[in-house]
Amino acid sequence: MSSPEIQVDVAPELALFVPHARRTGPTALAVDGVSTLGHVVESLGVPLTEVGTLSVDGRAVSVAHIPAHGESVTVRPVTRPQQVPGAPLRFLLDVHLGTLARRLRLLGVDTAYDSTDIGDPALAARSAAERRVLLSRDRGLLRRRELWAGGYVYSTSPDEQLHDTLARFAPALRPWTRCTACNGLLRPATKEEVADRLADGTQRSYDVFAQCAQCGRAYWKGAHHERLEAVVARALREFAGDR
Repeated sequence: MSSPEIQVDVAPELALFVPHARRTGPTALAVDGVSTLGHVVESLGVPLTEVGTLSVDGRAVSVAHIPAHGESVTVRPVTRPQQVPGAPLRFLLDVHLGTLARRLRLLGVDTAYDSTDIGDPALAARSAAERRVLLSRDRGLLRRRELWAGGYVYSTSPDEQLHDTLARFAPALRPWTRCTACNGLLRPATKEEVADRLADGTQRSYDVFAQCAQCGRAYWKGAHHERLEAVVARALREFAGDR
């Protein structure tokens, strides 16, 4: 007797995760009558963090559905902006996303990041413990069951990564309120308070400062400020008006 078979149609937005033969519309797939639909979708290469709606013969089903012979399954991406349960919205980025982490912090988005690779189990556990959305380009990491929530980072370009993250999750933007080094909150500081952290030229040239309440790092409108202003201005122009 032949194995049960279903038809699977993966949305174009998710096509990069599946083999080329499955990118052109519904294709046949053998199932075992025991595995859940969530397991079946993951076996095709699609992280469940990227799946919005699963439907069988036109009706929405959960990832726990057991597909049966002859069913037609449709896999659709998450709806944007994606609604993540719980508040406030916070992120955790893996070791390969340092530039994205700094840019999110620049915009005032609570973003945990460690430049040391702590390993997939620890990242997934932290996501669950702190209720943070884990962002990664590692599909295996996004399949870990411990995850509280996650999202695949589709691009290798920091500009595109930031744009996609803001478009997908729509976090509240509060520029210039977080330390880009440690994610701590910034407070206004006098020159005297941060004098021991400044070079002589900086002390002579600048009078307005901020300081991280967590790590003590000092901030001022230095040589890189114009470039950072451009990042902030673009984000506010494209996304702040929707909130």
